[in-house]
This record gives sequence, structure tokens and C-alpha cells, in this order.
Amino acid sequence: MPPPGADTTIGDVRDLHIVILAAGKGTRMKSALPKVLHRVGGRPMIEHVLRVAESLEPQSITLVVGHMRDSLKEALTSRSALRFAVQEPQLGTGHALLQTAPLLEGQSGVLLMLSGDVPLLNRGTLVSLLERHRSHGAAATVLTAVVDQPYGYGRVVRNSDGIARIVEERDASPAERALKEINSGIFVFSIEPLFDALRGLATGNAQGEYYLTDLVAAFRRQKLSVETVVLDDPSETRGINSRSELAEASRIVRQKKNEELMAAGVTIEDPSTTYIDDDVIVGADTVIHPGVYLEGTTQIGVACEIHAGVRIMNSVLGDRVTVQNFCVITGSRVGADATLGPFAHVRPDSDLRDGVHLGNFVEVKKSTLGAGTKAGHLSYLGDATIGEKVNIGAGTITCNYDGERKQQTVIEDGAFIGSDTQLVAPVSVGRGAYVGSGTTVRENVPAGALAVSAGKQRNLENWKATKKNKQSQKA
Repeated sequence: MPPPGADTTIGDVRDLHIVILAAGKGTRMKSALPKVLHRVGGRPMIEHVLRVAESLEPQSITLVVGHMRDSLKEALTSRSALRFAVQEPQLGTGHALLQTAPLLEGQSGVLLMLSGDVPLLNRGTLVSLLERHRSHGAAATVLTAVVDQPYGYGRVVRNSDGIARIVEERDASPAERALKEINSGIFVFSIEPLFDALRGLATGNAQGEYYLTDLVAAFRRQKLSVETVVLDDPSETRGINSRSELAEASRIVRQKKNEELMAAGVTIEDPSTTYIDDDVIVGADTVIHPGVYLEGTTQIGVACEIHAGVRIMNSVLGDRVTVQNFCVITGSRVGADATLGPFAHVRPDSDLRDGVHLGNFVEVKKSTLGAGTKAGHLSYLGDATIGEKVNIGAGTITCNYDGERKQQTVIEDGAFIGSDTQLVAPVSVGRGAYVGSGTTVRENVPAGALAVSAGKQRNLENWKATKKNKQSQKA
């Protein structure tokens, strides 16, 4: 890999085509979901591969699909430029690449072949691979790695002239199985000789498949150059074929993200129990306690404190926000200096302005709360527009559903909503108005008014003694 700060451009990208193999069944995953749609560090593994491919700005990207191809295509509909080639049946990696011939044969330039289940590759690694291929005028260039436990991988066999062939585990001799240099499955090919060579592959191997790796020996027999790049970090080529490998890859992604954030000034008290997705942004001097999940495109401001057990998804938090234990925030915005929780639930499309306070067991859904507004205890605020410096008493409910559709509640600046209030929407409470405790508000409350709905209190003298006398007489 190039050193930090090195030039990572790859020259003219107009002749670069990328093919990603994603046709396999992934039987060891034991899942109804296509293997490459399983999530690694919060993102489908195929998205990791596509992002690094797109960062190279190729002329085209082609995905080879087969098993559950319709589900995979549907999951990637947002990528309109992505092309698909179908491999049916699946007869090996050489057969998979051959299915792209109608799209790529006759093109000039080079083809970079990636695997949809190898999500940890860095852009710099691929740049080095492409540069090696081009600078040596190779027919093929293979990304390899030296590992302590090569079981299951194809072994790189070398002679005095360099790489001679790649032999798969099942076809290797005991001496070849002892080799530590492995094939990563990542290749660069010059397009001109590629497809004729693919058509010349045979199935004389233990699996009866068309091995792409047989091209190495074929090109060498034709006196064509085959080059290699040996990875410094073999974990980049880690493939995913099982749930345990999926978990390990996710751990690597999380660890890298946590290290990046800590280097940028974020305190993560226990990185091993902190789950932060790759696209999350966290400001300096924020403190993240154990057991926190920050997911999707979440953004956390500076000097925030996120306590244990919190889950925040696709939300934006301003500076100096405190989120107490076991809160859930989804698809919402929280202004600076706000405090939430414990056990607060902020549902999608909510906007909590600067200095808002939500206490324990307060749920907010699709509502705006103005600056300085407080809801301290046991309340539900749904489909509401609430002004600044409003006090929401304990047990307040916006009754927003009339049995057919959601209705709006409006509470203007400075209003005071007493405990155990039910606001039956559609309804509004004017600026500075008061709503007495235990009120059911069915009509609009004018600005500055007091709304009460309970009748006058009655006290029944000697009620308890009278009741006991009646019970004793019955006995």
C-alpha cells in the first residue's frame, strides 16, 4: 500500500472497468437473504465493495448475479449506472467472469475484478494493484497475502520468474498446502487477451468448475506477463462465508471507526461495546459511554455526552447535548444544549430545538418542540407543534388519532400544560394560556386563558365510617 500522503491517483480512468462477482449461493450463511446483503458494520457488504469501486471512478461497474438475483437487483435500484450480468448456473469464477463478455469484450483498457463478499478492501490497495499492472504491461496482476493459516485459500506457487500458478486447496499437494502465500481473489486483467483465455478454461479439477485462477498458468504458457502485489494487511482480503466471519468483519470495521474517532478527540469509554457506523460523524470532546449504538448517517455535535444503552439512528444532535441512559432517537433533529432521558423515545420527523428537556418516559413523534420547552415525565407528544418555553406536565397526552387519520395539536409560546392533560386533536392552546391539571381539552384555548374541565370537587364527610357500618350490617 502507498504511504500516508502518497499520490493515490490512477491515471486515465476511462479505460478502467470493474466487475464484482456476487452470484454465489452463500449456503453457509443459512439465510433467505442474499449473502452480500448481510450487513457489515451497519452497511450491506456489497455497499462496501461498491463504494470502494466507485471511488476509482471507472468507466463501468458490472455486477455478476445469479442466486436470488431479483432480490439483489431490487436492493440496488438506486444505482442506475450499475450494470448486471447473469450467471446461471454457477460453474465457477472463470465462468462468472465470462458472462460479462457481451458487455466488455472488445473494450480497451483493464478490468478490475472484485468479490462482493470481500468488503474490507482499501482504495489505496486497489490503486497500487492497478499501478503495478499498468507499469509492467501485464496480462494479469494478482493481489496476494501471506498468512499464518492459509487453509481454504488458493496457494500461490512461484518459480524463479515469479508467480507460476495458483492451486486451489482441494487440488493442492501436501507441499503446496504448506505454502503461506494465498490468492485474495482480487485481479486486474488486460481486456484484450482475457475473454479468449476464459473460453479456453477446462473443468479438470476437484470441484468440476471453471477456475479463474487457471488463467495465471495459461498466460504464463503464452509468455504473457503476470504480476503480483503482496498485501501488508491480509485482513483486507477477508472473505465472508459464515455468520462468524460476518461478525468478525463487523468487529474490524467498528474498531477502525472507533480508533478514527478517538484520534479526532472523541472519548469512547469502552470501544468493544460501542457500535458506530462508518458514515456517523461525532464532534470533538463528546463522551460516549458503553453500550451505545450510533447508526446510519447520524451526526453528533461537539462536547455532547451519550450515556449507556442509547441508540441513535439517522439523526442530528447539536453541540453540548446530553442523552441519558436508554434513550432511542430515530430520524430526528435535536438542538444544542438539549437534555433527553433517561428512557426517552424520539420518533422520526421530530425537531427538538435548543435547550429542550425531555425527561423519563417521554415519547415524541413527528413533532416540533420550541427552544427551552420542557416535558419532564411520562408524556406522549405526537403530531404536535409546540412553541418556545412551554411547560408540559407529567402524564400529558396529545390524542392525535381520531380512528381514521392523524390530527394536529398546536401549543403556542409560553403555555403551561398541567399534569394529566389530554389534548384531543385537532386543537390549539394560545400563547401564555394555562391548562389545569386533569383537563381534557376538546376546544381551542385562547391566548392567556385558563382551561379546566373537571367539575367542582366534593368531599363526602364520614364516608369511610358509613361504608364500614353498611358492610358490618350485611355480614
